[in-house]
Amino acid sequence: MIKYLFIFLLFTSLLQAQGPSATTDVTVGVVLSGGGAKGLAHVGVLKVLEEAGIRIDYIAGTSMGAIVGGLYASGYNADQLQALFSNIDFDNIIQDDLPRNAKTFYEKDDDERYALTLPFDDYKLSFPSALSKGQNSYNMLTRILSHVGDVQDFDQLPIPFFCIATDVEKGEPVILDSGYLPEAISASGALPTLFNPVMIDSRMLIDGGVVDNYPVELLKEKGVDIIIGVDVQDDLRNRTELKTAPEIMLQINNYRTIKAMKDKRALTDIYIKPDISNYTVVSFDDGVQIIEQGSAKAKEQFSELKAIANSQKASPNNTPRVQVPLPRKTDSVRISAVTINGNNRYTRAYVMGKLQMDPPEIMSYQDFNQSINNLAATDNFDRIGHRFIQIPDGTVLQLNLQESPSTQSIRFGVHYDDLFRSAALINFTKKRLLFKNDITSFDFILGDNIRYDFNYYIDKGYYWSVGINSTFNTFEKGVGARFFEQLSPDDFNGVNRVTVDYLDLTNQLFLQTLFLKQFSLDLGIQHKFLDIETETVTANNADENAFIFEKSHLAGAYGQLRYDSLDNRYFPTSGVFFQGNFDLYLFSSDYNNNFSEFSIARARARYVTTPFSKVSFSLEASGGFKIGGSETRALDFLLGGYGNRQINNVIPFYGYDFISFGGEGFVKADFTVDYNFTGKNHFNLSANYANAGNNIFSSDAWLPPPTFSGYAIGYGYESFIGPLEVKYTYSPEIKQSDWFISLGFWF
Repeated sequence: MIKYLFIFLLFTSLLQAQGPSATTDVTVGVVLSGGGAKGLAHVGVLKVLEEAGIRIDYIAGTSMGAIVGGLYASGYNADQLQALFSNIDFDNIIQDDLPRNAKTFYEKDDDERYALTLPFDDYKLSFPSALSKGQNSYNMLTRILSHVGDVQDFDQLPIPFFCIATDVEKGEPVILDSGYLPEAISASGALPTLFNPVMIDSRMLIDGGVVDNYPVELLKEKGVDIIIGVDVQDDLRNRTELKTAPEIMLQINNYRTIKAMKDKRALTDIYIKPDISNYTVVSFDDGVQIIEQGSAKAKEQFSELKAIANSQKASPNNTPRVQVPLPRKTDSVRISAVTINGNNRYTRAYVMGKLQMDPPEIMSYQDFNQSINNLAATDNFDRIGHRFIQIPDGTVLQLNLQESPSTQSIRFGVHYDDLFRSAALINFTKKRLLFKNDITSFDFILGDNIRYDFNYYIDKGYYWSVGINSTFNTFEKGVGARFFEQLSPDDFNGVNRVTVDYLDLTNQLFLQTLFLKQFSLDLGIQHKFLDIETETVTANNADENAFIFEKSHLAGAYGQLRYDSLDNRYFPTSGVFFQGNFDLYLFSSDYNNNFSEFSIARARARYVTTPFSKVSFSLEASGGFKIGGSETRALDFLLGGYGNRQINNVIPFYGYDFISFGGEGFVKADFTVDYNFTGKNHFNLSANYANAGNNIFSSDAWLPPPTFSGYAIGYGYESFIGPLEVKYTYSPEIKQSDWFISLGFWF
């Protein structure tokens, strides 16, 4: 019957020059299948439907089909959809990467040292439920669908719409035709193992493609006359293409979907299957080509599509679609109040403190996304649902939080540098140990030097947070004996280089707060035990086998001020970093019987910009000085080396080996040009200059020209275990070159 109707419509469309019949009207439904990145072909098909003049009366979709279909049903036209998708960083969406500036200083330090994190609840290792929580995807959808945020019944959208999700507990399809559109679309596209399930009305929902990837039967029940279907599902692959476990799992799932399509295709009047066999479900970088393939396939049936359009009555929907304004960075929302649901373990003050909101206030959507990212960066919530509810005086932000049930994890890391040498890290982290908002973390580091790092932190949100930190570090390094000026030349018996055993144990109790939403201020007390000795020269104590430079307990107070907007710690392309430290030492066990109170101040500032594509410039200035305690030399500034986590006042400097020069004060300038020449590969050139010594600030000795200089040429690669950096350095003063190698996150 449908075939005869098509022949009739096509015939009349060729004969009638005056337009469509006044008595004929055909309703059209469009069904869009799931298929990941291949679903971008839907956009190309919609372009051709618009060109043909078809009025779409209903849209149904699953997974990527739900995303494209839902956006189109909300008012976007095909050209706008292409513009939207071309500006989306899909890697960021899929991996759920959070911008670095969304994290607190504690979270930055905590995140930038581990290569692998595994849940360890009930002291049993497991794997995460998915690679991504889907937060970035949800944030994006709420933004671009804000114009229909008040629509509860999807039949009230500019084009009626529904999508399909799967109840993962029952294995049943769930029709989502009402509620909050971004949430429904997110549930339909929650691909298992890639995205976390989405909770809607107490149901745990995942990708609808698991049970119905092409809901043509349900669309037929809506009473439409003609169904246009777009199928972007995978075909079965041959054995040479099945090389990985995910590919085999997709193949198994495709058995069902391909078999089901035999019946579903019979219910489809215009069946469009774009030729996208050369692309995969994650080929988002090929979006333009995939869209073109969708357009090309639809144009093959353009005459049939035109005939359908001519059979429809003229109506407002048959004129060019009213365009929804594309989101702009300058768009803003007035948030009058915030309501929070689901925060059973975390206080409202904690949540609001992380959001850094103080309503009523006007926020740009960019700042709003930043606020949501701040809360997501805590990793305490599996999902942060949010929606705007309009009220006469503005907008109420409604947060629906889903707290993470996981409270324990095991994390791993590896590292190599030329100071601490090889190291393997295992970390145990426990949240909510004593209080709702606390986190306990212990790093145990094995390798050439055994170390540890213990942190306990109570995050109080708006109020002063409390922390305890204990670190133990040790290393062995050959250094120039002449540096230790407190020793007479006779002590070395003519040896000009000694091997120093360096041990540091530091314990701190501190308060931390944020001000101006960007600066972190720490105030606290600290204890430090230093043991610095060598067996290279004669012992200075009859009871010891080594010459001891320092073996004292020190105690006092300290403060730290930090600002960090760098987009990446290791290979930044933009941002500013500042850190200022002040340490006051009031007490000592005084091994050398020469202690007097002293203080140390130091600061470091860095600016990074990328004026040209892939070429970044970094400018850095740092300096420090000691006041008093001229006889206590163990905490002097020691310059040289590169590639390790900083310990005390050991300062990196290209061109010189570790602990090559220094004194009670120093100034340093550093310049770096980094070229990200392909993928995650970097080529960089660096130069640094310094003046250092005792009492340099009492004269003009700290001013240029520099006494010390060094240059470096390097290669860097962003690996999954952390950065790999190789640097060849040279200093013209000593006419000496050094290689520095660093592998893995610094810890």
